[in-house]
Amino acid sequence: MKSIFENDSHAELLARMEKLTASTPAEWGKMKVDQMLSHCSIPLEGATGKREMKKEGNFLIRLLFKKSLYNDTPYRKNLPTAKSFLDPPSAGFDTEKQRLLALINTVHTKGATHTWPEHPAFGAFTGEQWGKSFYKHLDHHLRQFGV
Repeated sequence: MKSIFENDSHAELLARMEKLTASTPAEWGKMKVDQMLSHCSIPLEGATGKREMKKEGNFLIRLLFKKSLYNDTPYRKNLPTAKSFLDPPSAGFDTEKQRLLALINTVHTKGATHTWPEHPAFGAFTGEQWGKSFYKHLDHHLRQFGV
């Protein structure tokens, strides 16, 4: 699995983001592109301390699904989303795109050796696991919009 902390993967994410426009249609799901950008910013803000994240989930969820956040299997289309990540308010395409680009760069710069917080639903992650989970979530939604 690629990681947001790898220079090539980071550059790839930025290049894919540049292909998005305000009118890029989703290939699946209900979100519009600006909502997706806002949605993708939420976990990055939580991990960098820019947003408070409430603890969610339980032991069974952690046991069954934690590894799926950073393994090589892509997320399937139309997966359910945690309530705290649904219907994020959007400040508009350009603002949301710039916010997400800045967050991607911040997270990349912090790197795998940064002391990352616990995941709000899945508990302790290593830096490597955080990097892979960040990449995997962004990849999922960029594929949702065909980039």
